[in-house]
Amino acid sequence: MKVTVERIPDSQVLLNIEIDPERVESSIDQAYKRLAPRAKVPGFRPGKAPRALVERHYGRETLLHEALDRLVPTVVEEAIRSEEIDIIDRPDLEIASLDPVIVKATVPVRPTVELGEYRTLRVERPPIELDDAQVEQSLESLRERYATVEPVDRPVEDGDVIRADIQARAGERELVNQEDAELTVTEEGLKGLPGLHPRLLGLSAGTSESFEAPPSDALEESLRGEPIHYTVTIRDVKARVLPELDDEFAKEVGESFPTLAALRERIEADLRTRLETEADQKLEESALDTLVEGAVVEFPPQLVEREIERLLRDQGVPGDDRRNFEKFLQRAGMDEEALRAEFRPVALERVRRALVLGKLQEQEGVTISPEDVAAELDRIGSGGPQGEQLRQIFDTESGREAIERTLASRRTIERLRQIARGEAPEREPEQASDVTLTDSEASEAVPDTERQEETSSATPTPTIE
Repeated sequence: MKVTVERIPDSQVLLNIEIDPERVESSIDQAYKRLAPRAKVPGFRPGKAPRALVERHYGRETLLHEALDRLVPTVVEEAIRSEEIDIIDRPDLEIASLDPVIVKATVPVRPTVELGEYRTLRVERPPIELDDAQVEQSLESLRERYATVEPVDRPVEDGDVIRADIQARAGERELVNQEDAELTVTEEGLKGLPGLHPRLLGLSAGTSESFEAPPSDALEESLRGEPIHYTVTIRDVKARVLPELDDEFAKEVGESFPTLAALRERIEADLRTRLETEADQKLEESALDTLVEGAVVEFPPQLVEREIERLLRDQGVPGDDRRNFEKFLQRAGMDEEALRAEFRPVALERVRRALVLGKLQEQEGVTISPEDVAAELDRIGSGGPQGEQLRQIFDTESGREAIERTLASRRTIERLRQIARGEAPEREPEQASDVTLTDSEASEAVPDTERQEETSSATPTPTIE
């Protein structure tokens, strides 16, 4: 066969393959042998009719199609091997000509990434701004958590807790009919009962009131035009009482806080740690954006389509079950093309960022050792029964690979942060890793048992027009 190779945009190679006529004829003969047992040719038992009669019965074009369905994937695989093409996904095939038989194969190859002078990249870390007001706000939140409720002899105020009998109707539909219900009188606490919150304020224990609230968008669509009719009887009123902000309160929060000053010091330290973590994350995000913006990246479109599939799975879209997928599209009110188009910008950006990070990892020599993976498995398994269950999930070949990829990504991000701050070492430091997966990273790293094959055996059968 004759093969010509042309490099085309988006990290793809176009193969033009002209198949020798003798090989086509041999493949047609094999197709005849497969079809002959099924051919009902008058005067001949199944499988005994000569090729000329079988060809006349089916038509030469049918035999040719049957032959090429098996021949084309084979010759494309041979061409990919002979030309030493680094294929990463299934090629797209087209029969360009039947006489002679010419196949066009568009083959996705490994992406190319150029980072440029990335070591000169600099990003300022956002300043840490911690003041007394933030500490006081955290203390107040703690007081709210430790608040008690006590009966009061006064009308209802915002924030109170009441016991009440309550009925609510919208049109002919009963929304609520409950006796001795406990309600927190705040807009958030009563958002499921539109219009009720302001009418409770000022009522006293032992009083009943009926009133009408205007229609609300908070109700289901069939009831949105209906006013809501309420009947409420207040049984008792309780006020939330916040504890005094003193040493006794600090001891109630935890044994490690003998004084309010110790509690305040811990809150301030925790806030500072959180703000520093957030500042580091913002620096990393900004540095990665800058790195991606300055990189030259070329990759085949199949990577984006694969990432769209991953995003759809993450969103719970039933892609493997076609019937459920069609039902999903019907409920969403869109077709498959529109759904994929909605995810494409996010998928495109994720592919670019992943490729750029992968190139940075390669150029910086970032590696993860088996000892790193083992240590992470130990950490995952240390979380009690649930941790041991997670360990069993990850303690497989694919699970360890998933951990290795995630740890490598985290270490590469850390190296990028060092570069952005001008603190990067000249070469990769010692192999012992202090990088660990967060719980969310561990969830995302669950091994993908449906990973797409990346070998030429994935060559599809072409459809001949």
